[in-house]
Amino acid sequence: MNKGKIVKIVIIVLCIILIIGFIVWKNIERNNNDVSSSKTRIVTSFYPMYVIALNLTEGAEGIELSNMADVNVGCLHDYTLTTEDMKKVENADIFISNGLGMENFISKILESNSDMKVIDSSNNLEKVISNGIEENAHIWTSIDNYILQVQNIAEELKTADAKNAEVYTQNAQKYVDELNKLNEEYKSKLAKLNGEKAICLNEAFEYMGQELGMEMITIKTDHEESTISAGMLKSVINKVKEDDIKIIIIDKNDSKTNAETIANETGAKILELNSGLTGELNKDAYINQMRENMSILENA
Repeated sequence: MNKGKIVKIVIIVLCIILIIGFIVWKNIERNNNDVSSSKTRIVTSFYPMYVIALNLTEGAEGIELSNMADVNVGCLHDYTLTTEDMKKVENADIFISNGLGMENFISKILESNSDMKVIDSSNNLEKVISNGIEENAHIWTSIDNYILQVQNIAEELKTADAKNAEVYTQNAQKYVDELNKLNEEYKSKLAKLNGEKAICLNEAFEYMGQELGMEMITIKTDHEESTISAGMLKSVINKVKEDDIKIIIIDKNDSKTNAETIANETGAKILELNSGLTGELNKDAYINQMRENMSILENA
């Protein structure tokens, strides 16, 4: 066989290999796309909703779960969507929101994905705190409310993703059982706080106070020192003295300066609680945070 024929054979063989390789690659790509398109993409708005979704979707088939806002963002009031946020929701099938105006950007994300189902966890909640202008959206700090949020989300997921309906039912029941057990212990150990007055420098804890029967005097701030004027601070100090208030409640992640000023002037005790806005990425996070709060309040 001459050299020219050998070269032709080599070229033909290489062409065949390339063609086969291309076909295999396209099949793999097609299979990957088929698997990807068969997934149910669930996106939660922020950390408290993500913890609920972790519990409800455990063991469910074909679920791709992600959280929109970074877990350290905290509260979503006045939150500005990022490009990365929009990428997460533009292909989502289901978006789980807290509701009550917490996610004021809902209309914007629906513009980019009108087919996405939005689950509002606050549906049919009756004990909503309002100042007459806006509703307090921090409903999850009440265990009673949180249980209703879990149940609301589970029911909506069962409708939106019927193939995993039984998994959602079982997971919801398991989680609610754990939460009910926590709730009984919580209310039993903290019954002594019923009727107790407290200055609250973070509106997130109003629901916790409502649940425990406490009389919360909430000073609404954006948790920055400049938001409480000297005049307001003086008024709060006088109120604490007049009513002999013993407790000042703040979030553990908030600045303590104003609370310390009030405490130094009145002798009231500062309690640094966990609002559950940020934390570890595990399904037991909420229960652990509430137990942390229970311990602090019990020792108060």
